[in-house]
Amino acid sequence: MKFKSSDFVFQLFALLAAVILVHAVYVAIIRPNADALIEEQLAREAAGETYVQQRSLYIVMRDYEQEACFVLMLWAMAIMGLKAQRSMRERRLLDKALLNVSEGTPILPEDARDLSRPIQALPEEERNYLLPRALLTALQRFASTKNVAAVSNSVKEVCETEGDRLDSELAMVRYITWAIPSIGFIGTVRGIGEALSQAHKAVEGDIAGVTVSLGVAFNSTFIALVISIVIMFFTHQLQLMQERLVLDTQNYCDNHLLRFLKVG
Repeated sequence: MKFKSSDFVFQLFALLAAVILVHAVYVAIIRPNADALIEEQLAREAAGETYVQQRSLYIVMRDYEQEACFVLMLWAMAIMGLKAQRSMRERRLLDKALLNVSEGTPILPEDARDLSRPIQALPEEERNYLLPRALLTALQRFASTKNVAAVSNSVKEVCETEGDRLDSELAMVRYITWAIPSIGFIGTVRGIGEALSQAHKAVEGDIAGVTVSLGVAFNSTFIALVISIVIMFFTHQLQLMQERLVLDTQNYCDNHLLRFLKVG
C-alpha cells in the first residue's frame, strides 16, 4: 500500500509538472514563433509573391493536440524513469552476498533461521525488493517443509508473481502509448473538418484557410506517431530490464541457495 500510494503521488505531480513545463514552452517559444511565420507567409501570399514555403518545426508543433502529446510523453517518461530507477536499485543487490554460505557447505533445514537473519536485518526498503523476498520465502519454506522441490517451486512462484506485478504496473504507460496517436487523430479530424468548412472560400480562390486547416490535420498525426514510436521503444527497454531482473533473481536463488540445500 505504501508503494502504491507513493506511486500515485509521484504520477500526479509528474503530470502537473509536465503540463506546466510544456505549456510554458509553448506559450513562450513555439506559438509566438509559429504565429509570426504564418503571418509572414500570409502576407507574402497576399502580396502575390512567388516563393517556396518552408516547413517550420514551430508550425508543425503549434496546435493543442501536439501540446497534449508532448505532455503525455513527458508523463510517460517520468513514470518509466521511476520504474527503471527501482529496477537498477534492485539489480545492485544481485552483486551482494546476502547468504554467507561457503562453497561445498550443505544447508540443512535447521540452518534456515540463521541464514534468514542477515536478510531480515536489511533496511525496510531493500527488504521489500524481489531478491530478499524470494530468499526469505525459500528459507522459510525449507524450514517448514524440509523439501527441496517445494523450495524451488516457492522461488518460482515469487518470481512469477513479481513479473506479473511489474507487467500490470505498466498499464498506465500502455494507456498513454495508445492515447497519443488517438489525440493525433483527433487533430486530424478537427483539421479536416475546418478545411471542409472553408471549402467555399477555396472555390473562390482563397486557399489560405484550407491550407492552414489541412496543416493542423497532418501535423498533429505526424507528431503523435513520432512520439508514439519513441515511447514504445523506451517501454520495451523497460520491460526487458524488468524481465531480466526477474530471471537473474531466480538464477541467483538457484546458484546461491537451492544447490546447497540438503535434507538429512
